[in-house]
Amino acid sequence: MKRTPTAEEREREAKKLRLLEELEDTWLPYLTPKDDEFYQQDTSLTLLQPRGLSLLPLLCTCSTSLVPELSQWQLKYPKLILREAGSVPEGLHKEVQEAFLALHKHGCLFRDLVRIQGKDLLTPVSRLLIGNPGCTYKYLNTRLFTVPWPVKGSDAKYNEAEIGAACQTFLKLNDYLQIETIQALEELAAKEKANIDTVPVCIGPDFPRVGMGSSFDGHDEVDRKSRAAYNLTLLNFMDPQKMPYLKEEPYFGMGKMAVSWHHDENLVDRSAVAVYNYSCEGPEEESEDDPQLEGRDPDVWHVGFKISWDIETPGLAIPLHQGDCYFMLDDLNATHQHCVLAGLPPRFSSTHRVAECSTGTLDYILQRCQLALQNVRDEADSGEVSLKSLEPAVLKQGEEIHNEVEFEWLRQFWFQGNRYKKCTDWWCQPMTQLEELWKKMEGATHAVLREVRREGAPVEQSSDILTAILAVLTTRQNLRREWHARLVLSRNGICCSWKTTALCGQARPEGRSHPSHRRGLEKDAWYRCFQPKVAFLNVVPSFVVTIHDGLCVCI
Repeated sequence: MKRTPTAEEREREAKKLRLLEELEDTWLPYLTPKDDEFYQQDTSLTLLQPRGLSLLPLLCTCSTSLVPELSQWQLKYPKLILREAGSVPEGLHKEVQEAFLALHKHGCLFRDLVRIQGKDLLTPVSRLLIGNPGCTYKYLNTRLFTVPWPVKGSDAKYNEAEIGAACQTFLKLNDYLQIETIQALEELAAKEKANIDTVPVCIGPDFPRVGMGSSFDGHDEVDRKSRAAYNLTLLNFMDPQKMPYLKEEPYFGMGKMAVSWHHDENLVDRSAVAVYNYSCEGPEEESEDDPQLEGRDPDVWHVGFKISWDIETPGLAIPLHQGDCYFMLDDLNATHQHCVLAGLPPRFSSTHRVAECSTGTLDYILQRCQLALQNVRDEADSGEVSLKSLEPAVLKQGEEIHNEVEFEWLRQFWFQGNRYKKCTDWWCQPMTQLEELWKKMEGATHAVLREVRREGAPVEQSSDILTAILAVLTTRQNLRREWHARLVLSRNGICCSWKTTALCGQARPEGRSHPSHRRGLEKDAWYRCFQPKVAFLNVVPSFVVTIHDGLCVCI
């Protein structure tokens, strides 16, 4: 069954096509530290601060006559900060970098199988989510489950002492970056409030003209802390030497991308993002890429920024050296897009976020299950489930929760196989509990269908019930087919073109093998741990809906 793109996906694709059409065969301009305009500023402004390099506009002594002297990034990227490695405590550098290497040594980072426009793609970047116990983070239709860091009250047990120590280190880094973020928000709010009528905050045409001052008026210290209350970090790792098929940056000609242009998903509105960069020591040989690549050194990792769908404003390509940190404050993640441009050496990063977890915690989904099962009586001796109420609204709510626990939690978890057991068994008991609750919901569904089919059941009541739940059951049927097909394709190593993934050693059209085949498929950690709970994932539709004399009947 062919998937229909969502309205948001269609709009985004249309914008991309319009932008590429406008560009034709030309590149948009972008700035690097090699460009004078990157650092251009009036003498009353200072770029280098004691705490490191900052890309914040320093507004204390500006006047309207000085606005033309502000550099492009000061006008267009006022909520982006870069802290050079020298501003971070040396001891913290050592601990964090050792933690990265320990997790990599124990095989804890995995490439994600994400879902984009109905296609499964294996990310070139390997990832691991660490954060508050019971939290999850969803991106590109894939839900990741946290390896708990040892917060107060946590009962997490780690498979290796080094893994536990690494989680403790990233919690320590999280605390440090939170303090840095709060201070940066305070400084920016104070400067902008003092100069709100003097210096413009210029962003893209699709966004309102607002700055930190207007967004923070009336908000106190508690509000700023909430916007920096990082509840998890997504660790990333990639070795470009093992990824020869990386995409080229399409708008500016910046070179190969490890991560394409995007906004970070599922974050609390206007919350900050903090990123710690660790580029490992790479080989000494020169890169084979074009040495004349405009501005950017292809041997060095960069983060790229641009205003969303804007072709007038130059982009930025900011080099990232070992130990550098950068911060995206306030609404920067909403108004701008960023990408990660690959360098030569392997690179780790720790991206700290305030994930929107209102529907993404273990406590939440357990409460939802209990709500659905309030309508279920204790099982009879025969094992059959009976229901307390046949009110259509109550039944619909129960079936919607049934879908949520199956497709947003159980299938998401088991489809990723045994990867989480590499670090801890923390999720094993909760997922077993969720599966037991799901089985009771399956029983509730069968109880509804029995009632609809029951001889002598009032026709009007049956019709009302089916009208309420038919769309939910149809969605379940379609999603089960889709997940079953994904499982089959993934186990057979057939997902998409080798140019975008390295999922399998399938042959290219020209007959040449996929690059991963040459490395040896068995060496891919993703495959070694892709042992999903097949008994659960192989659940296929258990009902068929037909129409008989104008009445929906389930058989």
